[in-house]
Amino acid sequence: MALILPDSDSEDELPPGWEERATLDGSVYYVNHSTKGSQWNHPRTEMPFGWEKCVDEEGKVYYKNKENGRTTYTDPRLAFAIEEKEHPGDFRQRFDGSSTALQVLHGRDLSGKIAIVTGANTGIGFETARSLALHGCTVIFACRDESKTEEAIARIRSERPNVNSDFISLDLQSLHSVKTFALTFQQRYRKLDILILNAGVFAAPFNLTVDGFESAFQVNHLSHFYLTLMLKPQLLEAKPSRVVVLSSESHRFSNFKLNSLTESNLSPKTSKGFSGMMTYNNTKLCNVLFAKELSERWYDDNIQVFSVHPGNMISTDISRHWWGYRLAFAVVRPFTKSVQQGASTTVYCATAHELSGCTGLYFNNCCRCTPSPKSEDPQMSKLLWDISVDMVNSVLGENTVPN
Repeated sequence: MALILPDSDSEDELPPGWEERATLDGSVYYVNHSTKGSQWNHPRTEMPFGWEKCVDEEGKVYYKNKENGRTTYTDPRLAFAIEEKEHPGDFRQRFDGSSTALQVLHGRDLSGKIAIVTGANTGIGFETARSLALHGCTVIFACRDESKTEEAIARIRSERPNVNSDFISLDLQSLHSVKTFALTFQQRYRKLDILILNAGVFAAPFNLTVDGFESAFQVNHLSHFYLTLMLKPQLLEAKPSRVVVLSSESHRFSNFKLNSLTESNLSPKTSKGFSGMMTYNNTKLCNVLFAKELSERWYDDNIQVFSVHPGNMISTDISRHWWGYRLAFAVVRPFTKSVQQGASTTVYCATAHELSGCTGLYFNNCCRCTPSPKSEDPQMSKLLWDISVDMVNSVLGENTVPN
C-alpha cells in the first residue's frame, strides 16, 4: 500500500473484527476482517463526509445523513472501507459511464485538500470544481473571465455557503499569464494536492496567440505543460499529489508520426492546410504523451499523473466555434453523458484511494483503458517534451522552464 496519509491519533479501542496494521514506512491503517476491506482512518472516530453519530432517547446509537435527514442503525463507515491490495495496479472498477462525479465522491471528506481546476467556470470544469468543493476541498478556479467565474462560485455557495473557493486569473493564450498565475498561487498557498488540467478548445478556427503560437495548441497543451512544471514545488509539498490531464478518445485519430512531430506542425504560423478538427485530435494526443512522459519523470517524486477521456460530445459550450458542431452536439445530446457524468472520470482519478501507487494510466468511464500506440511511444513523448521546453523558452527566455 503506497498511499501515505497522516496517522490517526485516536486511542479508541477498535471495534470487533478490526485490526490495526502498519505499512513498511510506518503509516497505520485498519483492516476489517468481515468485509476484507481496509482504511486509513480509525474506524471508531472518522465518519464519512455528511454523516453524524447520534444517540436516541433509549440510548441506542444511530447515524444521520445531514444532507437529506435519513437515519440508519448501520454504521455508514462500513460502506467506505478501502480494499487491501498486494500491488498498486490491483483495483476493481467501482464506477462506469453512468456514474456522476458526486457519486464518485459520496461520503468522501476532502477537507484540507487544495485543488486547481483550469476552465472551472463552465461545463465539465465547473462540475468538477463544484463536486470537489461540495466535499470540503478548497478549489482554485483558474479562469480568464472573472465575472463569469464569480457567478460560478456563487452558484456553488448557493448550495453550501461555507465552500472554500478562490479565483486566480489565468489566460492560457499567454505564457506570461501562466507564470503570473503560478506565482500568485505560490504566494497564497503552500501546497497543491490536485492539479486538474481541464480547459481546452475544440475545433477552433485558425488563430495565433499573443505568444505567436497556434491557439488550440497553446491552450490545450503548451500552457498547461508550463503551468504544471511551475507548480511542482507545491505538488511536492502535498505528496502524494495528483495531476489529471483531460484528453479525449480523439487522440486516436491524430495524424502525427514521429518524423512529423515538429514545432511547425504542432503550431503552424499560417492557416494554409489548417484543420481545426485535426488540430484538436493532435493536441489531445499531446495531452496523453505529456501525461505519460510526466509520470515517468516524476515517478520518484510521489506525484501521480493520469490522463482521461471525459465522454463523447457532452453538451457544453465547447462546440461554440461553428454552427455545424453546435447542431451535431444538440442532436446527440439525449444519447450522451450529462456534464456531471462527464466530470466523474476526472474526479475519480483525482481522488480514488485505490489508485494510490499508480501513475501514467489512461482512463475512460472511470476505467483504465489502453490508449493509442502512438501515445505510448517513448520517443514521441520525449520529443514533444523537448519541443515544448524550447517553445516556452523562446517566449520567456532561456532556462525559463523548471527542471
